[in-house]
Amino acid sequence: MLEALIGDETDSVANMANAAGLIWESLPDVNWVGFYRNVDGELVLGPFQGRPACIRIAFGSGVCGAAAETRQVQRVEDVHAFPGHIACDSASNSEIVLPLIRDGEVLGVLDIDSPLHARFDGEDEAGLRPIAEFLSRVL
Repeated sequence: MLEALIGDETDSVANMANAAGLIWESLPDVNWVGFYRNVDGELVLGPFQGRPACIRIAFGSGVCGAAAETRQVQRVEDVHAFPGHIACDSASNSEIVLPLIRDGEVLGVLDIDSPLHARFDGEDEAGLRPIAEFLSRVL
């Protein structure tokens, strides 16, 4: 569905905005869906759905920074127990962050938060990985 929505559009901001909107509308029990872009080695807020968010996150800081630094999906059942968690919205209790990588470069991350503890499981990760891989090709 995302592929059809994006079509042949090449503008990365437009594609991130539509992807965030589609995920926001499709995935239940989430309170934030959005992107942080790698700008000169720092994650900078991109298009999102939800409450206002932190603008800049260092690689290695919080869940998003961990995903960017390790280049690994971060699936956190309780963000309040995550060392160095950055609380942009105190209503968020669990989070999944997928790094967006193309040609060895971290383009940014796809970040999804939920007010529920342990909201994201292996099935969610398996469903979101192809979305992140697709976005890595078109952003």
